[in-house]
Amino acid sequence: MRNTFGHIFTLTTYGESHGAAIGGVVDGMPAGIAVDMDFIQSELDRRRPGQSRITTGRQEGDRVELLSGVFEGHTTGCPIGFMVRNTNQHSGDYENVRNVFRPSHADFTYTQKYGLRDHRGGGRSSARETISRCVGGALAKLALRQLGISVTAYTSQVGDIAIDRDYRQYDFSQIEQNPVRCPDSEAAERMERLILDVKADGDTIGGVITCVVRGCPAGLGEPAFSKLHADLGCAMLGINAVKGFEYGEGFSGVGQRGSEQNDIFFNDGGRISTRTNHSGGIQGGISNGQDIYFRVLFKPVATQLRPQPTVTREGEEISLEVKGRHDPCVLPRAVPVVEAMAAMTVLDHYLLNKTVTL
Repeated sequence: MRNTFGHIFTLTTYGESHGAAIGGVVDGMPAGIAVDMDFIQSELDRRRPGQSRITTGRQEGDRVELLSGVFEGHTTGCPIGFMVRNTNQHSGDYENVRNVFRPSHADFTYTQKYGLRDHRGGGRSSARETISRCVGGALAKLALRQLGISVTAYTSQVGDIAIDRDYRQYDFSQIEQNPVRCPDSEAAERMERLILDVKADGDTIGGVITCVVRGCPAGLGEPAFSKLHADLGCAMLGINAVKGFEYGEGFSGVGQRGSEQNDIFFNDGGRISTRTNHSGGIQGGISNGQDIYFRVLFKPVATQLRPQPTVTREGEEISLEVKGRHDPCVLPRAVPVVEAMAAMTVLDHYLLNKTVTL
């Protein structure tokens, strides 16, 4: 099982949803970075369950403890170990799925691959593992902050309710002003009502998260393998429930011609820039200095609080009604996870670029 993400800046995670703790080790973190524990905890608070009526009712403090790699408030360059203890598991809620394959979950595939599985909350396949990603992402953000690079994500679509694709139309300071994490307050209200309606019906719904990276210098990424957009796509598709990734104009540009899509270069006061940014800040797999923007599609959560047909491990056909506390829509809590994976990818490529630049 591969549990490590990254090339130079790496995150290795451990833990299961109903185990003792979730944690990890960050390696390759540059030395001398000021560690803001309040900021790291705030990133976890954005991801934690129980933060609003449109998220799971599971109540977890998700308090992070750094175990190594920090001295007198600064990173030392050594591995940073950390741990977040699980405190609010209801493992008994999952006893009825011990020998049952829940539709569209990893139950069947894990059993086929490993011959056994932890049925309590999905075990290693649970989205609770993303706690470690948020810690790694927070550390990466602290390093990127010193480079003038920011990473911001927001909910841009829930079900059939979508806002304008152009991120420049919105004030990012409004993202955290509503539980959906959408910068359009009117659309956010409609999204919230839709999620509550779906929740009341025992169902779930998906949507899209948009992410924008600003201040990224030109030159990050590789021309063949490990293209920047390819590694960003890999990072996003490794998040639970993600089904799609597009950057720049993406699929919406399929109806345009090359003359409409090309980003024309010009001399912007002594700095080479482009008049448009259809490419999404990446050309030939390498950043060009413009904003990097992309969209991530999340499917409806697989867990349904309504009966569904399925089979047991022995192949017996049954009707399953699951118990427990589950998100009707994963997007609000996935926003910081998308940011975390993007931040780690960009920092990793920045460090990779330093190794090949004389």
